Amino acid sequence: MKLGDPEIPIEVREKQAMAAATPVPAFSRDEVKVIFVLGGPGVGKGTQCAHLVRDYNFVHLSAGDLLRAEQAREGSEFGELISTYIREGKIVPQEITIALLRNAMQDEVKTGRTKFLIDGFPRKMDQAVKFEEDVAVSEFTLYFECTEEVMLHRLLKRGETSGRADDNIESIKKRFKTFVETSMPVIDYYRTQNKVITVPCEKTKEEVYDLLKEKISDRMSI
Repeated sequence: MKLGDPEIPIEVREKQAMAAATPVPAFSRDEVKVIFVLGGPGVGKGTQCAHLVRDYNFVHLSAGDLLRAEQAREGSEFGELISTYIREGKIVPQEITIALLRNAMQDEVKTGRTKFLIDGFPRKMDQAVKFEEDVAVSEFTLYFECTEEVMLHRLLKRGETSGRADDNIESIKKRFKTFVETSMPVIDYYRTQNKVITVPCEKTKEEVYDLLKEKISDRMSI
C-alpha cells in the first residue's frame, strides 16, 4: 500500500488473508467429476467399476493398482516403503497415494477424459481432506456394502489364482480391521453431507450392477 492510499479495513484484510491461505485444488468441479469408491476388501469394487467404465466412459483409478505399479517400477524411490506397508496391511502415506492419483488424473484430462472413479480411496479422514484440498472435490462416495464372511470367502478364492501377497488369511484380517477402524469414519463423514450412495453387494455381480446403475443415475447425468 502506497503512502496516501486509503487504509484497508481490518475485516477486508482478514478475508484476504484467509483466501490466500485456502488451498486451491488442481481441478475445479467444472473441470472434473470425481466419485470415491469404498468398500471392504473383496467386496467387488473393481468389477463394478469396470462395468461403469465400459458403459459410461469413466476413468477407473485404483489407488491400490497405482501403488502396486509404483512398487514394481524400476528405480522407484517409494517401492520398498510401499511393499512394507502393503505386506503389513497398513495404509501407505497419503502424500505418495495422492501424488500418484493427481498425476494419473492429469494424464487423463489431457486426453479429454474427465469423469473419475477413485477406487479404494480415501481410506481415512486425513486422506479425504488432503485430496479435496489439493486435487479435486468429490461429487459423492459409492459405498459397496457386504458382510465380512462373504468378503473373506471371495478373497480366499481369489488368492488361489491372483498371486497377490495380501490375499492370505492373516493379511485379509488385518485389512478388515484397518477398513473398519479408518475407512468407515470417512463414509460416516460423507453421509452427514448426503454424499454417500450405499450399494449392497451380496447378490450376483449382475444384480449388484443393475442396482448400482439405478442409484447412480439419480445423482449424475450418465
